Amino acid sequence: MVFSQVNEAARPLALVTGAARRLGRVIALDLARHGWDLALHCRWSLDEAEETARDVRALGARAEVFVVDFAQAQACEALVPDVVQRCGRLDAVVNNASFFEHDDLATFSVAAMERHWRVNTAPAILMARSLFDHLTARHARGCIVNLLDQKLAHPNPDYLSYTLSKAALASATLMLARALAPTVRVCGVSPGLTFDSPLIDTPTLQRLQAGTPLHQGSDPADVAAAVRFLLLNQSTTGVDLVVDAGSHLEPGSRDFAFSGLAHD
Repeated sequence: MVFSQVNEAARPLALVTGAARRLGRVIALDLARHGWDLALHCRWSLDEAEETARDVRALGARAEVFVVDFAQAQACEALVPDVVQRCGRLDAVVNNASFFEHDDLATFSVAAMERHWRVNTAPAILMARSLFDHLTARHARGCIVNLLDQKLAHPNPDYLSYTLSKAALASATLMLARALAPTVRVCGVSPGLTFDSPLIDTPTLQRLQAGTPLHQGSDPADVAAAVRFLLLNQSTTGVDLVVDAGSHLEPGSRDFAFSGLAHD
């Protein structure tokens, strides 16, 4: 069987989940600048997703928005076929959408773990299967990039359910890389501290980022460039690129939001 590569057409198409805001938006715009058309997934942030789509189109790329609640398994399974039906093809999936809710051993529950699993882990597996089927029918090859987390290098007890879901996704990345080869390459990117959050305001973010070995945070543009590299590098699969300014080299006993520096 002869396979064509991801660049079999002038503009390959990537599905980016959680593409309305923050890192997903940065990844989508970076791909648009470098020759990709985009299927943009969101759950609630439709207005922001439409804004991202307009910005993608302004760069000369095609953009279509898909609203899917990943907590619904049937909706997850339908997303890739829906993208193919509307856009005509799909060459890559970037699993960026993430559910992030704090718990620890004292507050852990099966329900909390399930909420994280349903968004952070299961959709990536379901979409990988659908992408494999689509590319097999096209006699083409493609790629999946899963957004992981640098904290997997040194797990701490904060965000227990979230961390477990990302650890499962990291294992799934390796298993899928073997199961879907050679049709689909499957890789991971593990960002470090990139954006502020409800528990980390901008001044605190800057202090925490200055404390990394490289004295900076994970630049969203660098994360997007790592994603793009993996989508294009035909010899790479089953790897995790850590883009965290060296944070994984210095294990901490607590999450960034609960470190001493965050409360100075």
